Amino acid sequence: MNVVFLSPHFPPNFFLFCLRLREVGANVLGIADASFDSLRPELREALTEYYRVDDLPDCAALGRALGHFTWRYGHIDRLDSPNEYWLETEARLRTEFNIPGIRADEIDRVKRKSRMKRVFERAGLLVPRGRVCRNGPEARRFVDEVGYPIIAKPDVGVGAARTYRLDDDTDLEAYLGDKPPLDYILEEAISGDIVTYDGLVDRAGEIVFSSTLTYSIGVLESVRGADIYYWIDREVPDDLEEAGQRTVAAFGVRERPFHFEYFRREPDGELVALEVNMRPPGGLTIDMFDYANDFDFYRMWAEVVASGTTAVRTKRPWFCFYVGRKPGRAYRLSHEEILSHFGELILHHERIDDVFATAIGSYGYILRHKTEEPLHEAARLMQEVVS
Repeated sequence: MNVVFLSPHFPPNFFLFCLRLREVGANVLGIADASFDSLRPELREALTEYYRVDDLPDCAALGRALGHFTWRYGHIDRLDSPNEYWLETEARLRTEFNIPGIRADEIDRVKRKSRMKRVFERAGLLVPRGRVCRNGPEARRFVDEVGYPIIAKPDVGVGAARTYRLDDDTDLEAYLGDKPPLDYILEEAISGDIVTYDGLVDRAGEIVFSSTLTYSIGVLESVRGADIYYWIDREVPDDLEEAGQRTVAAFGVRERPFHFEYFRREPDGELVALEVNMRPPGGLTIDMFDYANDFDFYRMWAEVVASGTTAVRTKRPWFCFYVGRKPGRAYRLSHEEILSHFGELILHHERIDDVFATAIGSYGYILRHKTEEPLHEAARLMQEVVS
């Protein structure tokens, strides 16, 4: 089996996808713009061949790389990253080279939030009222219909970057004068917490792993500077499991990890569908999957790609928390004091790449325990600042 993997060196933990693919017998063919010598030794060993391009977003260069691999190894069976940034590029290449997976004519409904909303509605899921507004009059008409507060965000985009909360006409005018020249979707603000439904779907469309993340604060608040921690629960609520299964079916997810977001609306607790991401959650969350479940998610994914499914299942034996800290804060506890106070809970800690640091902090800790409360208390103390 010939599997092309884009950007196998970044994010840094993604080398494990390539390593596990090689272990299940695949030819792993890497493409990136980094020099081969700069790749970590384990990744160099896992790759059957590596093709360096000068500019990774250059589709013509990627096409030449795939042509080379096809000439050397025969038909390309799969192409992936799995990274949201490359989703559209991968779709174009799959279409051009007749590779199974998401194709170019399917990309809009998994990239554009406005298209996602229609798919959610057809699946019978609640969604925030919203639409793409391309100018001031359209935005003002939407506000007249829905009322404040409004969330304005890029129709295509990841995370909370360049997202605006509009509470009054002054905010609206400031947004109209500041927003970049992109399609923006305006949505009614939903009061409640974001919860996720995450997992892995096999080739037949069966969910072979599911999990959920809960956040201490909204991601928009975190991007604006607040500390965030988030955690994996030991159980997925029944209504979230049902909504997640309906979302998988509605979007026709096959042979992919996924990360779906919903609001748990206040005060009625109803789930309101927000968006889908055809990738695993970011940061260190894949490693949290492993710690929370005592398994190897990278191996599960590789088995699904290579054979169609995996026999691995989980009983969710642990609560697992990620706690992030941001630079320039006068934290009450130093890093050394954290390790001394909470060492029995901490499984891993590392500096976070700058790409993710704005949202989840520049330094992160992974903690786990059989019960939830000790982890909440540890997270609170680790993020406490000197007043």
